[in-house]
Amino acid sequence: MGAKAGDRVVLTNPVDVEEVMKEVPLGKLITLTEICQKLAKKFQVDACCTLTSGIFTMTAANAAEEAILEGKVNDNPYWRTLKSGGFLNDKYPGGQEAQRKKLEQEGFKVRERGKKYQVIDFEKYLVKV
Repeated sequence: MGAKAGDRVVLTNPVDVEEVMKEVPLGKLITLTEICQKLAKKFQVDACCTLTSGIFTMTAANAAEEAILEGKVNDNPYWRTLKSGGFLNDKYPGGQEAQRKKLEQEGFKVRERGKKYQVIDFEKYLVKV
């Protein structure tokens, strides 16, 4: 959801992004595009900043893994949050390989596309915005 001149844009915060990520149930996926659509709708604006939202997905993923290492409950299935186009996020803990393994454990099919990984038919699994 790219912003155009004159659009009203929200600069999200980490809590809002993480909240959306936590809502993705087993068997479903979300991309940065849907996160921004959902947040733009929430704040009644035309778009949200994909740059900051993308950074916050990475921050939330790392916080979730830190919680696990500290023995706390992880209620953020961050690996279900993909980059736009259904690509895996190399900046998540363990990189694309760790995310691929988690997704495949949940039944998703992942293919290699050059140096990147992409969930096959990811569009079929996207949460409704």
